[in-house]
Amino acid sequence: MKHLDPFYFLRHGQTDWNKQRLCQGQTDIPLNATGVSQAQNARSLLAGMPIATICSSPLGRARQTAEIVNETLNCPLVFIDGLQEIGFGKLEGQPVAHESYAALLADAENWGGESLDAFIERVVSALEQALTFPGPVLVVSHGGAYWAIQSQFGIEIGDSIANAHPVLLRRQENRDNQWAVETI
Repeated sequence: MKHLDPFYFLRHGQTDWNKQRLCQGQTDIPLNATGVSQAQNARSLLAGMPIATICSSPLGRARQTAEIVNETLNCPLVFIDGLQEIGFGKLEGQPVAHESYAALLADAENWGGESLDAFIERVVSALEQALTFPGPVLVVSHGGAYWAIQSQFGIEIGDSIANAHPVLLRRQENRDNQWAVETI
């Protein structure tokens, strides 16, 4: 993995399927009213940040979140297919019944979805592409994409990232591929 500059990450706002704990994957579910409000709050939090480019998943929930945030930032908005959520196959639309997010991601391939290794490779490649744009870059994506980033950047993996809570990721000084996460 080549050297990556610090970047901001924002998971999309809430959808009805998030609220109902249904597996979304690449099913294109829009933000609900809470999700729109969360994106507006994230917009306020990010208003003073030196973000030069927003790179977003093209799925509607991420796209809408990015567009709301960009109402204040007013910077170039780029959609990158590789930032989409993992494809869960037949699990999409089904209740999340896994003990952890990692177990859910690992199970996707068993239901006709994407393999975890292919997903991680896709997300890291998309992130590298995103970070070729003028920065700092804000990446607007999904919980699975954040998990993939955590797994590859030496960040302690939690269960997931909350909807529309922006973070700043930066390489720790004198630490090979160890990254720190700062809440905005």
